[in-house]
Amino acid sequence: MKNLIVLLLFATFACTPQKKEIEKAIIIPQPNHLVSIQGNYTLSNDFITSINSDEIKAILEPFQSTIDFKLSENKKSNLKITLNVTETNNESYHLKINKKGVEISANSKKGIFYGLQSLNQLILFSKKEGEKTILPYVSIDDEPRFGWRGILLDESRHFFGVEKVKQLLDLMAMHKLNVFHWHLSDAQGWRIEIKKYPKLTTVGAIGNYSDTDAPAKFYSQEEIKELVKYASDRFIEIIPEIEMPGHASAANRAYPEFSGGGSKSNPEFTFNPGKTETYSYLTDILKEIATLFPAKYIHLGGDEVHFGSESWNTNKDVQQLMKHQQLKNLNEVESYFVRRMADSIKMLNKTVIGWDEIVDHNLSNENSLVMWWRHDLPEKLETALNKKYNVILSPRIPLYFDFVQDENHKWGRKWDGDFVTMKTTYNFPPDTLAGFNQNLQFVKGIQAAIWTEKIKNNKRLDFMIHPRLSALSEAAWTQNENKDMDDFKVRLKSMLSYFDDQGIYYYNPFNSDLNPEPVGVERMKQ
Repeated sequence: MKNLIVLLLFATFACTPQKKEIEKAIIIPQPNHLVSIQGNYTLSNDFITSINSDEIKAILEPFQSTIDFKLSENKKSNLKITLNVTETNNESYHLKINKKGVEISANSKKGIFYGLQSLNQLILFSKKEGEKTILPYVSIDDEPRFGWRGILLDESRHFFGVEKVKQLLDLMAMHKLNVFHWHLSDAQGWRIEIKKYPKLTTVGAIGNYSDTDAPAKFYSQEEIKELVKYASDRFIEIIPEIEMPGHASAANRAYPEFSGGGSKSNPEFTFNPGKTETYSYLTDILKEIATLFPAKYIHLGGDEVHFGSESWNTNKDVQQLMKHQQLKNLNEVESYFVRRMADSIKMLNKTVIGWDEIVDHNLSNENSLVMWWRHDLPEKLETALNKKYNVILSPRIPLYFDFVQDENHKWGRKWDGDFVTMKTTYNFPPDTLAGFNQNLQFVKGIQAAIWTEKIKNNKRLDFMIHPRLSALSEAAWTQNENKDMDDFKVRLKSMLSYFDDQGIYYYNPFNSDLNPEPVGVERMKQ
């Protein structure tokens, strides 16, 4: 095979006698083609590696704690890695363990990385004999079902910080998830340093959902750069979201001159779409965002504007805009704003992402990505697909992890009594989704969301994420015909043991009494 990255692992392996039963290979997400073969190897955890590329060293670094290799130029070393790379976005890999050793091959660095993730899990979850690991013989040919496999973390409502984000990125990488959608601004707090507008953090970062007077918490630009690199080293792309024109209360506390007002229940909720200065202000912010995040995309939100656009009816700037642009109603004002900011994003050589409301604004389908989130409005998904927008599936049910996992849980959301179990996440997406099968080429992936109104500390964050993150990874990576919920539960028990070892709190679907629900903020009103 031409232009393959080949990773050959000749560790201190010793062939052991074949067993009557074939050892099970425990990997999450389930590979799309895995053949278990009778036999195994005993792997010493301490071996020496020779490499011919610094790129391979960078790929191996995240595995140092699990695969205890030592780098050396010694040609007689136990582990030999050679690199002949063709840069592509292909994520497929081949992994084989047999009497000749262990071989991982791929035609991109991403593929090598995911092959190593599978090997990493085999080492973690296989039987141990003292210092040695008994690896089962396997042959794996694998590639993902969806190219976009994401998680959103909301840090406006509650802030978690660098180390917690790194831990989440590590767990995403382990599960072969590759997009971290970072919700950095909303009504409760502005969480990213913008040099040109320092009051966004000195004023806008004060408070959270639990305490409006909490000290300002935000990410400095240096911390952003650190986390972007950390994610990139794990082949995860970070997509920033700066909410507009709604959900803007925190920014408006800092710079009220750009506020468009709000409503009684959501004061100062919007930016002012009638002031030219508003567009310059927001474009300046996005320029700094674009330099910090190398990703192709910037998410501008665009949802729930009607919660706080009531004041536009009396705002003189908005009324003047409507007259000048011949806009008939507030929906057309919203469309005008979104199209104008989408043009700014395009000028920054980025692609705009928005929640499914943006489908109504007639953006170019060639430079827009739609996130369908309103599970109760499947017609919005069908419309987006019929209009040939590229779409990410992120419906509240079953992919919003702020919904409770068990009917007896007290804190979190329900929707007409419905909630989000591990099983419903695992079984998503069904083939019956509106317009799904007819427009499959426009469905680019799936993404869960962790909204944090009711999640105020690390323990509760972990509890709401896990084990649904494991179920999400298999939903995103594994083809439907290769999924098996009963088999997943068997493999999940090994993953939960790993969480125990790492001090990660989680909901236990096998015995909910073992890990009681941590306290959250008061019950959310529907």
